[in-house]
Amino acid sequence: MVKDQRRLKAQDGRAATGYYALCGVSGMLSAGTTHLAITPLDVLKVNMQVNPVKYYSIYSCFTTLLREQGPSAFWRGWAGKFFGYGAQGGCRFGLYEYFKTLYSNVLVDSNRSFIFFMSSASAEVFANLALCPFEAVKVRVQAQPHFAKGLADGFPKVYRTEGILGFYRGLVPLWGRNLPFSMVMFSTFEHSVDFLYRNVIKRRKEDCSRAQQLGVTCLAGYTAGSVGSFISNPADNIVASLYNKNADSLILAVRKIGFSNLFTRSLPIRIMLVGPAVTLQWLLYDTIKVLSGLPTSGEIMTDVKVDGADKANEAR
Repeated sequence: MVKDQRRLKAQDGRAATGYYALCGVSGMLSAGTTHLAITPLDVLKVNMQVNPVKYYSIYSCFTTLLREQGPSAFWRGWAGKFFGYGAQGGCRFGLYEYFKTLYSNVLVDSNRSFIFFMSSASAEVFANLALCPFEAVKVRVQAQPHFAKGLADGFPKVYRTEGILGFYRGLVPLWGRNLPFSMVMFSTFEHSVDFLYRNVIKRRKEDCSRAQQLGVTCLAGYTAGSVGSFISNPADNIVASLYNKNADSLILAVRKIGFSNLFTRSLPIRIMLVGPAVTLQWLLYDTIKVLSGLPTSGEIMTDVKVDGADKANEAR
């Protein structure tokens, strides 16, 4: 009996490890490919943040870069986007699922929103440690045409001139940008999924087709990305300023940018950038899960009315 219980626990542990690993790989592929696809928009955003006088609008930034640097300018930093955000996505999604299970078991009676906040914040701490070195090179490559061509020559140049700390100069503001974003994004996604099934579709998730479930994923993902982009915009401006040495400290960066500009500078293009990107990430992420035989993401936290009867839908 004892041996059988141990064997079952070992099997459950391996199954859980395989699930988290699959979530991590799915997050890595979805985030890396999505950020690669939107590299041109990211180039516009970074340049508008670093030099708002010269690039005072999306149109002026696009035409000026095209005239001065040619079409290739819009793909500068693509490798940093693909590998950096791939590493971040793997940690963000995989560790989120791990921490959500962990905190749900430890904090049994806690509010679900609190679980979502804690899980996403814990995952994002590690995700940004993985992203930060790539982000340090990417931002410089995009805003400083003569700095480096990409990761291959950018990494050694940063290390040679600034040492290991040069890769983590923007870690604190990166946490300041991505921790609130991730917490709001995952919580908004979870609550949006619950709302859509309970109030719009009015059917249990398992009663919906895979196409319908992925449709819910897209709607919830776009809502989550749009809300999160506004919350994290101030820190995003600070990150760009610090990496391009427009300011030497967090306080000086805030003073130089201006408090109101922290929220408004590059916000329209960031919403254009982040909303669709997060939507596509969730779609690719859940598509990979579905193809692997797993359900789509998001809990159904309340009862779903089906044909006038309340049927409890277990949280998944």
